[in-house]
Amino acid sequence: MKMEVQQFFNLPMGEKKKLWPKPGEIEGFGQAFVVSEEQKLNWGDRFYMITLPTYLRNPHLFPNLHLAFRETMEAYSVELKHLAMKLLDLMAEALGMDPNDMRLLFEEGHQGIRMNNYPPCPEPELAIGLSSHSDAVGLTILVQVNEMEGLQIKKNGVWVPIKPLPNAFVVNIGDIMEIISNGIYKSVEHRATVNSDKERVPVATFYNPKLDGEMGPAPSLITPQTPPLFKRISVADYYSGM
Repeated sequence: MKMEVQQFFNLPMGEKKKLWPKPGEIEGFGQAFVVSEEQKLNWGDRFYMITLPTYLRNPHLFPNLHLAFRETMEAYSVELKHLAMKLLDLMAEALGMDPNDMRLLFEEGHQGIRMNNYPPCPEPELAIGLSSHSDAVGLTILVQVNEMEGLQIKKNGVWVPIKPLPNAFVVNIGDIMEIISNGIYKSVEHRATVNSDKERVPVATFYNPKLDGEMGPAPSLITPQTPPLFKRISVADYYSGM
């Protein structure tokens, strides 16, 4: 997978532009938008696509990937779903949740994969790889194609760099998991920095509840002593309100 992602970003720009987002779409190859003169610019390219469920795949993206890349991403998306479900099962157990609460919400979940390429930046102090944010998802599972440092998380008001480990994933808790856990698990504020020496190529897989589900604090976590901190909402309404 790492080799295929690197080869994708090494393609001529003309090839990658065939995957440019269509008007009104967020999927495809491109860059972040500039919304103000004051913003610190995101430095780099990204390719984002919905991978699961298969009926939501963009018809002008997935079928147009080179065969080896398409087959690799097909297999990777399935394996990452299995990994996400295993993690969610373990988290439900650690929380003392009814495991069905988690399974029913995520079993047929929504998955997207975003690949970023942050090339060396001649003036890294004027740019940012990815601005500070938390992920509006259940889980983010991150792997580094080239083990280059750049991810930072905010802890107690301080930005802490996360050193990539060989052959390991980094898992971030997203906003949805904070809601489901009724605030026990906290969504992680993070950002990506750039440097002047070497490119960084991370691949993030976002795993979310099924779109026709309803989410809120897990019923098995609500007691008179631990009332709900969040309202229940349909997953579709949650995303339409973003």
